[in-house]
Amino acid sequence: MDYKKTKAPTNCITRDVVEMAEKTGNVYESVVICSKMADQVNSDIRRELYKKLEEFSSFNDNLEEIHENREQIEVSKYYEKLPKPTNIAIEEFMDDNVYYTNQDINIKKVDAEEETAPVAEAPQPETQE
Repeated sequence: MDYKKTKAPTNCITRDVVEMAEKTGNVYESVVICSKMADQVNSDIRRELYKKLEEFSSFNDNLEEIHENREQIEVSKYYEKLPKPTNIAIEEFMDDNVYYTNQDINIKKVDAEEETAPVAEAPQPETQE
């Protein structure tokens, strides 16, 4: 997904916990799903940012040659202004753009263009015997 085009808010807003719990039947399960999705969003954005900043890196370690790169600063400012990964994940969860299963919380991104595949798995709880 292109996280730059998301409708998620850039600042904190109050969420209705009851509405979140209605989607799964359990507020804690909803929070776990949003947390795992936020981790995935964060790693995607971070990977994309590092790839773009890598273009500006120089391999010279001379302090005299370090100069201000205006393009690099603009790229960094752009990514700082994006909504936080948590806000993006909650917005996608509330818009039903995340597919999950109750047994081991496999999270799949719902996208018409791509085939959905498991992206994250929650650890299995240990059973007492």
